[in-house]
Amino acid sequence: MSESYLIRLKGHLDPDWAAEFDGLSLRHLADGTTVLQGRLADQAALHGVLARIRDLGLILLTAQRLDEQTPDNAY
Repeated sequence: MSESYLIRLKGHLDPDWAAEFDGLSLRHLADGTTVLQGRLADQAALHGVLARIRDLGLILLTAQRLDEQTPDNAY
């Protein structure tokens, strides 16, 4: 069963990088961070995204699983 995740990174990623993150949407916030959000198939997919963030040298600020009641635009 897939789960929804929100991952916040330091800085604004170029929108072209969205394809690197397993179909997660990419959104820039006014505070200078980037949010990756969407559904991932399983824990292995989550670990794959986190490994990609690490491999690219990006700074991970937060990663959280969202419950079904959290609206898509809550962050």
